[in-house]
Amino acid sequence: MTKSHKIQGQIVDIYRRTIYPGELIIADGLISRIIPLTDAPRVYIMPGFVDAHIHIESSMLVPYEFARVALTHGTVATVSDPHEIANVLGVAGVDYMIDSARDAGLKFHFGAPSCVPATSYETAGAVIDSEAVRQLLERDDIHYLAEMMNYPGVLHQDPEVIRKISHAIKIGKPIDGHAPGLRGMDARRYIDAGISTDHECYSYDEAAEKQKHGMKILIREGSAAKNYDALHRLIDECHRDLMYCSDDKHPDDLLEGHINELVLRSLRQGYDLYEVLRMACINPVEHYRMKVGTLRLDDPADFIVVEDLKTLRILDTYIDGVRVVTSGHCTLPDREVAIANNFNTETIASQDLSIQTTGNFRPVIRAIDGELITEKSKQIPTIQDAHFISDPDRDIMKVAVINRYEKRPPAIGFIENIGIKRGAFASSVAHDSHNIIAVGCDDESLAKAINLIIEHQGGLSVVDGDSSEVLPLPIAGLMSDRSCAEVGVAYQKLDNMVKSMGSQLRAPFMTLSFMALLVIPKIKMSDQGLFDAESFEFY
Repeated sequence: MTKSHKIQGQIVDIYRRTIYPGELIIADGLISRIIPLTDAPRVYIMPGFVDAHIHIESSMLVPYEFARVALTHGTVATVSDPHEIANVLGVAGVDYMIDSARDAGLKFHFGAPSCVPATSYETAGAVIDSEAVRQLLERDDIHYLAEMMNYPGVLHQDPEVIRKISHAIKIGKPIDGHAPGLRGMDARRYIDAGISTDHECYSYDEAAEKQKHGMKILIREGSAAKNYDALHRLIDECHRDLMYCSDDKHPDDLLEGHINELVLRSLRQGYDLYEVLRMACINPVEHYRMKVGTLRLDDPADFIVVEDLKTLRILDTYIDGVRVVTSGHCTLPDREVAIANNFNTETIASQDLSIQTTGNFRPVIRAIDGELITEKSKQIPTIQDAHFISDPDRDIMKVAVINRYEKRPPAIGFIENIGIKRGAFASSVAHDSHNIIAVGCDDESLAKAINLIIEHQGGLSVVDGDSSEVLPLPIAGLMSDRSCAEVGVAYQKLDNMVKSMGSQLRAPFMTLSFMALLVIPKIKMSDQGLFDAESFEFY
């Protein structure tokens, strides 16, 4: 028997650039009729928002819990790259995410991770080779080849990289890119290899050049990387080739909003309503060939009801004709979270973190607030008793990466612009291999922060004298088994502690997590040592 119901309001037709009073007839999860009316309630029915590139793991929530919050912000679908958990657990991690997303309402579209590990210069918990990628891409629940971060491998025709790309092309699934700062002929070659998007552009000129040569540009505004200000003027120039994404969204930020925030920001800057909504609601659906409704006849009944077009306050969210958000509140029930992890290392002593002075100069990492890229600083760390030490007065501190998959000596370097004046903080969220990364003002605090992570088999920690706090992340050392509200409160407490210790960074833990991401220029830390992310070699 056909199940049908109806809903009335002001229908926002993005394709026809019009708004009119109307009624949707929904039958068996599809929009079976759209009936214009002479009058209807003054609420607005419109397609839901799509995050065109996100790592759900960075919210520290499993997909089901992520959905319960994102749906309240009008998000109906995501393009989700599971390579964070894949670097810890391999294909089993991808399956974990898909299983957690079942019955979550929100339409997750997971990709086949293309870079596990991201490089050969770090230790990950798993390997997904080209054959495993092929098998993933052949599955109906895998929708694209996830971001090809190994752009040097593309440019130098690495056989394994090329095989992964070839599998996606042959199977007919899109290929996501990741090539920060790549310009000129190198960018052309990267695009010509079949790579269709980039979310890593951090200048207008870079994005405009890549778009000109056929690439879709994702305007990213996450918890750490914020590129909206640099890229938004592209909206007037090429909105059909643009999408919005968050990439990485911490739980406290997710509680505040999602893609709806980017839409509002663009509208308040005076950009055209229909062009902005096309970027947020239509372009990702078309590019990734998603089975997500865009408010047309015979579409899946995926849409949102908003109070007005100035605040975009979400009243209701529908997925396949089922109302999953009512009056701004998600109706999905609580669900038990399964635990999966890969942690195999031992606690360390403070003396394990000492560094004797040598005649070899190695640059200091300079963190940049709101960016994933870093700079190379020519500062020389402070020397005491023939050892390099942290010096909070100069804002030059030790940064350590500890292999969490096997017992190895810590890799230690120095970093500036973190800003803390005392204590230490650490995390097992360390893109992309997710070893333990920590920054500290003294070796004792640094060792204590690291050991708290090891004792809890993953999480975030802060040490401030005799005080310490931990947010456990028992799922792959990346995600919590608690709700977003609980995780958000716990995370905010840690964030406040780090800032009370002197850091001026907007998101200290998020910034720290990217200091181990070797595919982002210019200098990073691997569990194997200080790494030049431009020449792709160790110092």
